[in-house]
Amino acid sequence: MLLLNIFVTTLQIKRFYQLFGPNCVATATFCTKRTMTLTFYNSTVPTAKDVLVPETLLKKRKSDAQAAEKAAAAKIELRKAKLTKRRELFKRAAKYQAEYKAAERKEIALRRQAKANGNYYVPPQEKLVFVVRIRGINNIAPKPRKVLQLLRLLQINNGVFVRLNKATSEMLQLVQPYVTYGSPNLKTIRELIYKRGYAKLNGQRIPIHDNAVIEQALGKYGIICVEDLIHEIATVGPHFKEANNFLWPFKLSNPNNMWKRRKFNHFIEGGDAGNREQFINNLVQSMN
Repeated sequence: MLLLNIFVTTLQIKRFYQLFGPNCVATATFCTKRTMTLTFYNSTVPTAKDVLVPETLLKKRKSDAQAAEKAAAAKIELRKAKLTKRRELFKRAAKYQAEYKAAERKEIALRRQAKANGNYYVPPQEKLVFVVRIRGINNIAPKPRKVLQLLRLLQINNGVFVRLNKATSEMLQLVQPYVTYGSPNLKTIRELIYKRGYAKLNGQRIPIHDNAVIEQALGKYGIICVEDLIHEIATVGPHFKEANNFLWPFKLSNPNNMWKRRKFNHFIEGGDAGNREQFINNLVQSMN
């Protein structure tokens, strides 16, 4: 900025405009009748509109705008996908609940029919048992020790689901003094998985805090949520082995006033070891 205070006459103003160029701005202050003060401001500094934006900055602004648009669109798509999946999970849970109720009503009808005909209803043999280790590591023979390792019962009060067949029945006979087992109901299975359920991913014990953990490991088998996992375990489905291996052995607490004085005697002899059939539910619910 060029500031000049010059006492000039009226006739000399044109000469100063010719001297400083058309970009100057003059402010006149009259001093006498024939003289005045001219203040010239040379406005050669460009304004914000005249400054050219660098090409790199323009490209960055454009790429940032495109990235923001893509992120907003992806967020909307993710929200829609979550909503769709949540609806599907609710439908699956409702289907499983209807299946459980139908099986229960069918069993009640068979019992009533047998009673009306003067017969006895014999339920089918259980396909699933829940095994709990009740004894430590002292004074265990090599063969029962190996069976306990195969059943993944490495610590006292550990519990696992086991599918009953000829091989597993013989294994349970070998370790009967060290474990107690029985057939769990749906309530026990659901409470165990929801409260004590941990996943085994890459050899690590990870809590099942989200359905994504289940879908990551068992999605290829059609098991994408906790209700799918419970249904596969309770019904001993075709992918029971994968679902059961996905679950880390349950770490249960000591039951309150549930152990007998002669704990290592058989259950039918007043102890706690061996097969206790449906009474395993009371024990597990007190240990859960």
